[in-house]
Amino acid sequence: PFVKIGMELFYAEGPSIVKAMKERGHKIFLDLKLHDIPNTVKKAMAVLSRLDVDITNLHAAGTKNMMRAALEGLTREDGTRPLLIAVTQLTSTSEERMQQELLINASMPDTVKKYAQNAKAAGLSGVVCSPLEAALVKEACGPDFMTVTPGIRFADGEVGDQVRIMTPEKAKAASDYIVVGRPITAAADPVAAYERCVKEFL
Repeated sequence: PFVKIGMELFYAEGPSIVKAMKERGHKIFLDLKLHDIPNTVKKAMAVLSRLDVDITNLHAAGTKNMMRAALEGLTREDGTRPLLIAVTQLTSTSEERMQQELLINASMPDTVKKYAQNAKAAGLSGVVCSPLEAALVKEACGPDFMTVTPGIRFADGEVGDQVRIMTPEKAKAASDYIVVGRPITAAADPVAAYERCVKEFL
């Protein structure tokens, strides 16, 4: 399976953890959510491209120029690169918070759809979105445009700080990949929780 390496683990262990996971045969989703000016993101992606990860990401809010610059930096001399996907809106963000605190007056579905369309126009492979918007993204950007959906919770589990959530079973309709963290890592039996998640999603 894919292993997601996020900020906490990468900041603690650095590139060595990526190499260690690759040596164990895992595919890597490097989840660092870059968001900066295009030149900075381009240079950062050029560094990350040397780690041989399979998927990495950035924030779609950085605009198409930033996303295009990221693709340029991520592409190696031989033309290969990891898949690049863009975060639309975090699953901890409600429509009310988005509108009142971020001053985005559009609805959540319209915002996610537009961000996904921008990502596709910039040449990215897909987006990170709530499973609630995955079908909308597929409709707007095509069935081959990748949807990676966090905010996965078991029906009888804790929600935590997540707002826009769905069970693995319901998420499979429009999600190419689901991202599952605490329902597995915080479980009394993580292996059993992982196996339950796989069974529900497949």
